[in-house]
Amino acid sequence: MTRKQRRLVLIGGSVGVLAIAVALVLVSLKDSIVFFNSPTDVAEKHLAPGTRMRIGGLVKPGSLERSDNLRIRFAVTDGNHDVTVRYQGIVPDLFREGQGVVAEGKLEPDGIFTADTVLAKHDERYMPREVVDALKKSGRWQEGETK
Repeated sequence: MTRKQRRLVLIGGSVGVLAIAVALVLVSLKDSIVFFNSPTDVAEKHLAPGTRMRIGGLVKPGSLERSDNLRIRFAVTDGNHDVTVRYQGIVPDLFREGQGVVAEGKLEPDGIFTADTVLAKHDERYMPREVVDALKKSGRWQEGETK
């Protein structure tokens, strides 16, 4: 085997090993790359209890319950499915019913999502694209709607 052939085999082998490494990283991160899951995604995926994730959607009107020690319970909806969220702590000033929210935490065995972080939307016109698509599919989206 000549020097040129050995060099080509070495380069080809290196490219192959690199491609396999990239494929393994992408496969292992495929669920973590998503910024958040909608309530419909949670219902369809049948995630195991204790799974850490982010869930996003709208705070369902009429679902917000506040109790002592800064405990809050509310439902996040995308128009098709709802997920009950439990949180203890101070929520952002923009947090209220009908507004966009992203909560980070874990799914409990009883189906309730226990959040350790709650983020409210930063602008009255902002809504995640996935939520807009889900609201359009369910027929609840009106063009020009800001809430």
